[in-house]
Amino acid sequence: MSEMTSTQNSEAPKPVASAFGYELIRDVLLSELLGVSEQDILYWAGKKLARKYPLNNTEEIIDFFHQADWGHLYVREEKRKEIDFELQGELVTHRLNGNRDITFQLEAGFLAQQFALQKKVTAEAFEHPGRRAGKIRFTVKWDANDVL
Repeated sequence: MSEMTSTQNSEAPKPVASAFGYELIRDVLLSELLGVSEQDILYWAGKKLARKYPLNNTEEIIDFFHQADWGHLYVREEKRKEIDFELQGELVTHRLNGNRDITFQLEAGFLAQQFALQKKVTAEAFEHPGRRAGKIRFTVKWDANDVL
């Protein structure tokens, strides 16, 4: 299991950040700092986080999303070379209901790299926003012929 999981379970309850504080940094400040490259940089940042916190399976990925307060991640469908996820939760809905264009590319990059590490092949993740439903869908695809 990841080092993040083992260290967080042994200490006092983790502090809770407000939705406004999270939104202020994630959707306002980062967007301003990163400009037109925001989506690309966040995707690669998600990949970097995944390398820092490598996980062993899909259940650990789902648990990581919960512990990181990224939302509730569910497997929608799993095929031979791809998997579809759905991300939902109060913070996800709150972010989607805002007036700004927001991105979930950090999460997409994280998913792509986790599957690349687990399967030892190249992988990509695609975000499919479902703003009306208050959910985000991700599709992760990998190429078994492109071994790392």
